[in-house]
Amino acid sequence: MSRYRVAINMEWTGKCNARCVMCPREAIVRPRLMSYATFARVLSRLGPEDVFRVVVAGYGEPTTHPLFEKFIEKVAAHPVRFDMVSNGERLDEDRLRHLDGAIGTLTISFSSVVKAVYEAVHVNLDHRRVMQNIVLAQKVLRRTEVAISLTPLEECLDTLEQTIAWLHRHGITHLTMSPTLYNRAGRLCDHRLATRRLRQNIERYDLHSQELDFVPSFKEVVLQNWHNRFRCLPRNVDLFITADGDYLYCYNDISHQHRLGSIDRLSVREVLRLRESQPPIPELCNRCNMRDRYGLKEVAKVALGILNLNKGVTIT
Repeated sequence: MSRYRVAINMEWTGKCNARCVMCPREAIVRPRLMSYATFARVLSRLGPEDVFRVVVAGYGEPTTHPLFEKFIEKVAAHPVRFDMVSNGERLDEDRLRHLDGAIGTLTISFSSVVKAVYEAVHVNLDHRRVMQNIVLAQKVLRRTEVAISLTPLEECLDTLEQTIAWLHRHGITHLTMSPTLYNRAGRLCDHRLATRRLRQNIERYDLHSQELDFVPSFKEVVLQNWHNRFRCLPRNVDLFITADGDYLYCYNDISHQHRLGSIDRLSVREVLRLRESQPPIPELCNRCNMRDRYGLKEVAKVALGILNLNKGVTIT
C-alpha cells in the first residue's frame, strides 16, 4: 500500500504548435511523440493507490498528437481522474465532444483578451481562433469543466481585469493563476515578477491558486516531506512521465536529462521510493525558484486552504 499519492504530469508529446515566451523550448532538443504501446504501458502503471490525478500536459500540446482521439477514449475508462492542459487553438467541436466526460477539467492557457498582448506572449497562435474555441468549449462541454489558466507574466497583468470580464461574460468562472512564475530551472531569469504581487492579483480577482491542485491532502504532504531526503514540496507532489515512457527526477527538467528509469522496469511506487533517496541536483536545482518556494509559513497556508476547500473557501 502506498504511503502517499502524487499527481502525474503525463507528456503525450514534446511537440507544440506554439512558441510561448515563458516556455524555453530551445531546451527541448528531441521532442517526441508517445507511441500507443508506451501509452498503454503508462496507463497500466497508474493506480489510485499511488496516483490521485493525472494531468495531460508536459511541454507539448496534447491536441497535436495524431492519436489524440484514441488516447482520449482509453483514459475515459481509467479509474484515475484525468485532466488536460491545452493552448486551445486546436480545440474544435469534434475534439471537444470527444473529450467531454473523459477529461475531468480542461484547462486552457490564456494570456489576454487584447490581441497585441496575447500574440506577444502566445507566439504563433491565432488569438481569434483561441477565443472562439474557449467560448465553444463552454457551450459544448457538459461533463468536463472548463478552466482558464491566466498567464502570470507582468505584461499580462495590465489587461487582466479586461480579460476576466470577457471570460465572465461568457459564463467561464473557473479562473486560475499560479502564484509563482516558474523559473524552469533557471531559464527564465529575466522574468522576476514577485510572488507577492501575483498573490495580490489572485486575491483581488478571486482566482483559484494553482498550487492547491497538486496536493491531495495535508497528511500526504507531511508524508512526502518526511520520507524524501530532498524536501522540495513542488518536486515531491508531482511525477513527470515523458513521451518516451521515462520517469523524470523533476518536472522542471525541461531537457529531460535526469531520468529515474523507464515505465517498463519501474512501477510508480518503485520510482517514488527511488526518488526519495535522491539529493538535489545542483545544475537543475540551484537556479530553480521552486526549490525553497514553500517554507513553514507557506505550507501552513496551503494546508489551511486544503482544509477549507470543502467549505467553499479558497486561500490565496
